[in-house]
Amino acid sequence: MLHEPENTLFVRGATPVLLLAGASVHDALPGLTASDGQVSLCAGWSVVPKLTLCVVDGPGEYGLMVPSLAAPVLDAGGPGDMGAWCEDAERAGGAVVLSVDRIPEVLDWGRLLGSGGTSRGGFVRIMN
Repeated sequence: MLHEPENTLFVRGATPVLLLAGASVHDALPGLTASDGQVSLCAGWSVVPKLTLCVVDGPGEYGLMVPSLAAPVLDAGGPGDMGAWCEDAERAGGAVVLSVDRIPEVLDWGRLLGSGGTSRGGFVRIMN
C-alpha cells in the first residue's frame, strides 16, 4: 500500500523517527510502549530506508511504501535532507516508526510516546 508523503514526517536523529498519519498498518502495529526513553522493538517488522522510497514491511500482508523524496524531513535546525535521514537509520540499525492520527504541528515527544494508547509502533530494524 502506498502511503501519502503529506501524511508522513521523517525526523532526523541518533535514532531517526518515521511518523505516519492515518497509516493503513496502524492497527497491525503493536501498541507503543516506552520506558525511560527507550521504545520497544516491533518484532516481525522491518524498514528499508532509501532516498526515493521507504518501505515498512510487517508480518503477513501488512506493510506500506512512502515516496520518501516527496515527504518532509525535519532536522534539529529545520528542514532536513532525506539522504541524511537514511544515513541516520543505517547507523542506528533501524528507525522508530510511529503511527498517529495526524502529524502534529509541534513535536512533543512526551505526548507522542505516552499518548494514552493512540500511538502505535516502536523501533523497527533495517531489513537485511
